Amino acid sequence: MPRPSTPPTPPLPPLPYTPAYPLRTARLDLRPVRHDDFAAVHAYQRRPEVCRYLYWGPHDEAASRASIADKATRTTLRQSGDFLQLAVVLRDSGDLVGDVTFVYTHRAQRQGGIGYVFNPEYAGRGYATEAAGALLELGFAELQLHRIQAELDGRNTASAKLLERLGMRREGELRENEFLDGEWSDEVIYAILAREWRAQQERPARP
Repeated sequence: MPRPSTPPTPPLPPLPYTPAYPLRTARLDLRPVRHDDFAAVHAYQRRPEVCRYLYWGPHDEAASRASIADKATRTTLRQSGDFLQLAVVLRDSGDLVGDVTFVYTHRAQRQGGIGYVFNPEYAGRGYATEAAGALLELGFAELQLHRIQAELDGRNTASAKLLERLGMRREGELRENEFLDGEWSDEVIYAILAREWRAQQERPARP
């Protein structure tokens, strides 16, 4: 029997690529970070519990200002390895509740990555899941990627649950390959393929 043919691969968008900002979800606007976002961003970057499983922080004011200045430049993809860093804003109130990162890992291999940091004052309302879902849509629907992954500290069970809500699959665990907070920790990798993401979009929404 002949092997089933592979569906044609859609063309990649030309570079440089700048999304049509803001990226909009049901409740959120994802837009470039601005210098006047300092107070809202520093409010969570300075908190030890926010930085516990990250490679940076807690930030003092100078470090947060430097972070914001860098994030504000990350608005356009020009080559593999570039990334977008976007503020997550509640559309109704204008409150900035966190920021997200999209990594254009490898253009030719159609690979990407996502990350997120949120103010715990807004936890439990699904904002991080909603914003991260917007990054998957950007990667698969706009950039025509094949695979998107996320890496996290193995102790960060809340982040793992978020990725599972997005339909991402736990693919691997690197044992004690990171030294954070004075101890060795595992790195866990989650991922989802374009066909898996599209199948999810076609399913009827749960009541």
